[in-house]
Amino acid sequence: MLTIAALLAVTITADFNEKVGAIRPELHGSGFGPTICSCPQANIDIINEMGFSSTRTHDWALLNENERVCDYFHIFPLLHRDPKDPANYVFGPTDYLLNRVREELTGKNLLFRLGTSIEHSGPKVHFNSLIPDEKDFDTIAESFAATMRHYNKGWANGHEWGIKYWEIWNEPDGRNNMWCLPSDDTTPANAAEGKRQALFAKFFAKCLKRLKSEFPEEKVGGPALCSLKKPYFTALFEACKKEGVKPDFISWHQYTCDPENIKRCATEARKLCDAHGLKDCEIILDEWHYLGREYGGFSGLRSSDKNRRKQAWTGPGSHNGIDSSCFNLVVLSGLQTSPLDRAYYYGCRMTGAWGAIDAMRNKYKVFYGLKLFGGLMRDYKTICRSKSDGKPVNMGYQVSSFAVKSEDGRKMALLVSDFRSKAKEFSIEVKGVPEGAKARAWVHDYTRDMEEVPVEVGADGKFTFTKADDNSAALFVEFALPQE
Repeated sequence: MLTIAALLAVTITADFNEKVGAIRPELHGSGFGPTICSCPQANIDIINEMGFSSTRTHDWALLNENERVCDYFHIFPLLHRDPKDPANYVFGPTDYLLNRVREELTGKNLLFRLGTSIEHSGPKVHFNSLIPDEKDFDTIAESFAATMRHYNKGWANGHEWGIKYWEIWNEPDGRNNMWCLPSDDTTPANAAEGKRQALFAKFFAKCLKRLKSEFPEEKVGGPALCSLKKPYFTALFEACKKEGVKPDFISWHQYTCDPENIKRCATEARKLCDAHGLKDCEIILDEWHYLGREYGGFSGLRSSDKNRRKQAWTGPGSHNGIDSSCFNLVVLSGLQTSPLDRAYYYGCRMTGAWGAIDAMRNKYKVFYGLKLFGGLMRDYKTICRSKSDGKPVNMGYQVSSFAVKSEDGRKMALLVSDFRSKAKEFSIEVKGVPEGAKARAWVHDYTRDMEEVPVEVGADGKFTFTKADDNSAALFVEFALPQE
């Protein structure tokens, strides 16, 4: 049994002589993107500060009110028209957004979601998220092909932008918001779920076959399930097999307060694909975010009760507070050595629950953590051996260590991320730091945002870090040789 003293002290070791692997920036992507409205122009700067390598276009129609962008029914609004005629498409607004990505975002790589943004219209009111009539499946698949052709082959006064990743739909397993039966459907609940899944499996396989027939070189997959539902993926695999086609990737989402669950699902997803003969199929987590138990998860964020809203929006355990920020750092550090091929943090609208700033443009704690990791992705190329004995005490409590080295070997850094461990003191030992390297340290906690603090590293490479309070915290220590 762990003693109280053991819980309050953590030992961390790092050896910069031992290489573990290469930094993978593709695991630090997001859903943040530009807008057509010029009012929040500085949003581009904020996104770039967080150092994302890539972006996903889902929900961009919700960020651009009164604009016809990204969603299939905006690009091809009249399903009864000929999907092979360029005159029946509206590409202009989406062209503008994607061009802003190419010209202004540092993370220019795109994952284009083919389908619809989420629709929170209620259990019996569906418009954009209504399941298309089965007779229109072929037409929609053709419109998806036209969209890919426009952006990668220059069709319809288009472009040759080389967008590599194309995702079919988003969260078809969601309830009342993404792949909905008509409001007057009287099918019993369990049968209705089976009906929805069967329709989507047919739709997905049909679209995949059509797109891969014209674009064998692009990566096409999906469908961004709400979670890693293995039976659902198995049904998709079987439907695709009947059509004689294989997905290039599968994708899913995770909203949780347990960092280990994210890595665990990545491992399970890899095993799932391999077991179905899909060893070349990539696995992509293209929405993830902290979701705290204290404020009741999604219901707390949307609650009309002021006390629950206060828990969700203020304090260290809030949705975008220091717990959330350190959770992100633990997850991002862990993903670097996971089986995942790509990952996208769910940032979308710049303000509010899924943003980086509040309504007064004050930056949330999560902004500073994401910026820290983005800078690490930019400046360092090699992952080195490190270890923390701050194992989870209860589900979701964790201390992680992440050691990195620059390409020229003149800079090394150690990131220690404490997510709700209640530890007080960290005993740290580093090896492989060249003689003459100078150490600097910064702290990110409930009261400080990457504030530089003094650090004294002994000749034996040992030093300590004591937290200012019981909340989550992160320490970033850099060792750099003087400029030649």
